[in-house]
Amino acid sequence: MAMDPRRLLTFRAVVRAGSISAGARELGWTQPAVSQQLAGLEREARTPLLVRGPTGVVPTEAGAALLRHADAVDAALRSAREELDELAGLGRGTVRMAAFPSAGAVVVPAVAARLAERAPGVQLRMEEAEPPEAAALVRSNAVHLALAFRYPGQGAEPDLTWRPLGADPVRIVLPAAHPRVDGLAALRDESWVAGCERCRANLVSACETAGFTPDVRHVTDDYVAVQALVARGVAVSVLPEMALRAAAVAGVRADPDPALAPRTVGVLHRPGVERVPAVAAVLAVLGSMTDLQR
Repeated sequence: MAMDPRRLLTFRAVVRAGSISAGARELGWTQPAVSQQLAGLEREARTPLLVRGPTGVVPTEAGAALLRHADAVDAALRSAREELDELAGLGRGTVRMAAFPSAGAVVVPAVAARLAERAPGVQLRMEEAEPPEAAALVRSNAVHLALAFRYPGQGAEPDLTWRPLGADPVRIVLPAAHPRVDGLAALRDESWVAGCERCRANLVSACETAGFTPDVRHVTDDYVAVQALVARGVAVSVLPEMALRAAAVAGVRADPDPALAPRTVGVLHRPGVERVPAVAAVLAVLGSMTDLQR
């Protein structure tokens, strides 16, 4: 039969205090209540644990052996309390985050650096995932947070909380020697390279608004490969500024176009997870980043 830890700690308090009455005062209990706990512990132990006298109590040989275990239980419980207090006070904690590739290169390092200054005991762990996969990771509890993006008109995740962090402008990406163009319409006869499904859908939508359907000959999620294809003069593209900042390839230039709407970068999480102190610390750092590009 397992011993009742409450009885064990009551026994410890009485022995350390030297008497049942002193132990009761320390615990804030009545003396009969303490005596009842001790009697129950001796029944569990099947042997006397205390010798009672006019000046107090002393442990028997069995009681002295049990006291060592009671001290260990008390130490373990105190350690657990301290660990929980640390977690509640942002002393320690681990936050798992998914991030799309360019955010992993630009945003996550900045978050990790600021977190090290503000809450050095909070550990950030990141894995790469495009927004649809990242949302699935949040739903499955594999990660606490997911950095994601949305283009205008793209649907939300109604079961998850979405916190916008800022706008990421989209640029026309051309070979460095390409003549200046006045918007996407001037590129209707070019070959195109497009990225992930969401990015590709945004490109096609923008081109159709400009009056043509792009000839997408290359598809890759790798923004370095996109720029390399453009630098070689075999295609043109559009890329968000964050992707261009994450890795700049020589031989390309990025031109603004007012007709290209920016994408919105934000963080996804399950409702309620923001109450976890370590997660709240990461969200606070993300919220303080007024410029996502730095």
